[in-house]
Amino acid sequence: MLTQNIAAPHYPAMADATLSALDILRTRSLASVAAQEIERMILGGEVKSGERLNELALAARLGISRGPVREAVRSLERSGLVVTVVNQGSYVRQVSAEEAVELYDIRVALVGHACDRLAQAATAEQIAELEALVAEMDAAQAAADAAGYYALNLRFHQTLMRCAGNRRAQRICEEVGHELNLFRRRSLVSAEGMQASNAEHAEIVRAIAARDPARARAAGESHILRGMRRFTASAPSDAAAADAGMPGDAAPARAIAPRLRRARSRSLPHGRTIGAKPDGNNHGRRTS
Repeated sequence: MLTQNIAAPHYPAMADATLSALDILRTRSLASVAAQEIERMILGGEVKSGERLNELALAARLGISRGPVREAVRSLERSGLVVTVVNQGSYVRQVSAEEAVELYDIRVALVGHACDRLAQAATAEQIAELEALVAEMDAAQAAADAAGYYALNLRFHQTLMRCAGNRRAQRICEEVGHELNLFRRRSLVSAEGMQASNAEHAEIVRAIAARDPARARAAGESHILRGMRRFTASAPSDAAAADAGMPGDAAPARAIAPRLRRARSRSLPHGRTIGAKPDGNNHGRRTS
């Protein structure tokens, strides 16, 4: 009996399409990883506001080709961290004074609403999670660990928004937070800044645990407004900003000052201060 070896059919077009799909998937995966790393560099201050992003240098640092880096930069442009200038390249975004005020206004509304909702519906587990983060921030502040405190501060606000249960508000708040992180990190470097910030966090959690929506909303709104004041107070002079390589930091902070003076009237109800007990006996520290 004769047998015939029949070769498997070859479909060049199908093979090419499969390889192309794999290449696209690989590029997208690398672009996602690259975007996370470049975002970390920007928010961590390794790349300053206004600084040009060198795609070749970034590709070499990350050990990947230039294509995924280019896709990563485009992704960061969509998230508001990067701007691209035609025929010049991509730069870390510099937030103007007016933009900063608008971003803080949005954050005030979002955080206040989240605190209100949590005071009505937070579970015991969620409250315990927030309390644990406040305790960790206390430890970071006591150890003068500014970087650790800043990371925990971000986690606290992310947890606050996640527990509130409004996913769209959470996404918007994260996007706004990313833009604000371009310059607000400096306000939490000092021991005083960390201490005041975490006292406000503690008051937010106490108000939520007390199931007092009005107090929780006021505490959340006040925390964001006072954070804006801390940022303004920490603004360096023109010379110091130039020496520190922060071209976009000082001017917005000084320009925000007039709006801050008007915002001082937006405080906790009934003259209550951060850390005050509900009965009106203030054993806390006034931070305004």
